[in-house]
Amino acid sequence: MTPHMTETTMAALTNFRSMNESTPEEWQLIAKSVSGDNAGMANVVIDMLNRLKGSSLAAPVDPYEHSLQTATRAFKDGADEEVVVCALLHDIGDLIAPQNHAELAASIVRPYVSDTNHAIVLLHEIFQGYHYFDKVGLDRHLRDKYRGHPSYQATAEFCAKWDQASFDQSYQPMPLSAFEPMLRRVFSRAPYGGNRTPHVNYMGFRVNMAPGQAA
Repeated sequence: MTPHMTETTMAALTNFRSMNESTPEEWQLIAKSVSGDNAGMANVVIDMLNRLKGSSLAAPVDPYEHSLQTATRAFKDGADEEVVVCALLHDIGDLIAPQNHAELAASIVRPYVSDTNHAIVLLHEIFQGYHYFDKVGLDRHLRDKYRGHPSYQATAEFCAKWDQASFDQSYQPMPLSAFEPMLRRVFSRAPYGGNRTPHVNYMGFRVNMAPGQAA
């Protein structure tokens, strides 16, 4: 069930007690309810961003501020809209998935972005380690296990130019409202229309058939 559908609404449309009991007609209603309602998804991620406010995690700025700084730096450097949105959302899982926040963020953006940009979000944490792992007793070159990956250079540059540099308390980022139109345009795209993610279609709804894999 998607966030914009209530239990009451679903109960009014379908009546099965288990998927084994469901009918094609009921699945047609469900598919119709979740396909194309990208405004709902955009609203969810905006809410997730706002929830990052005030959670410092002991860093110089909170994750909300860090996200805005990262996206602002990308935008001002002339990055395309999709990259800016990825910069805005790359740490959206900091609070609810601190041990695998990159995976969560990558899963959210995957249907709407290129293979390269999905990989940037998915891999950014280990690549960011190049800039601090040596300070915590780890090998800063752990990212080199991905050397040869099509997104290696793009991810390294994402972290070096924007991500690792965005903890500056004196930096004035653009407001979230400036990024919202970009975010809504990216989330209005047909899922998996711009990448190679294997997926199946049923009744206009698209399902990822390769979860967890980096293109």
